[in-house]
Amino acid sequence: MSLELDFYQMMIQPMRDELTSIGFQELRTPEDVDAVMAEKTGTTFVVVNSVCGCAGGIARPAVAMALRNDRRPDRLVTVFAGQDKEATARAREYFVGQPPSSPSFFLFKDGELVGVLHRSDIEGSTPERVAEKLVALFDQYCEPKTN
Repeated sequence: MSLELDFYQMMIQPMRDELTSIGFQELRTPEDVDAVMAEKTGTTFVVVNSVCGCAGGIARPAVAMALRNDRRPDRLVTVFAGQDKEATARAREYFVGQPPSSPSFFLFKDGELVGVLHRSDIEGSTPERVAEKLVALFDQYCEPKTN
């Protein structure tokens, strides 16, 4: 069983790395989620990552494209649906009124949920179109970065 789990983790790691390599902090426990969500100042962008094809082919590439924008969230965090189950469940408690969806994106400003893209907004689209939607949210709610 351990060898099987190790193999599965090896398969999942590149999907995690795709976000952490561009500045995302992984939230692996409910406590990690609570610590980040306790910060009520500025913007927090939460990506609910997934193993599905639309996560790899559309969602994660779209995020990378959108972060090239001069207005980006202050905090970039991610939970992995189906992998870090307790952390994902806790994150979803902050997505008040939103159905579970993965992959999905949630933008908070000063502790309030201000933007959401669900799997239905991602699946069947293109990375470019999804990135445009994210950039529109970032332009509306995030401050320009000077670096």
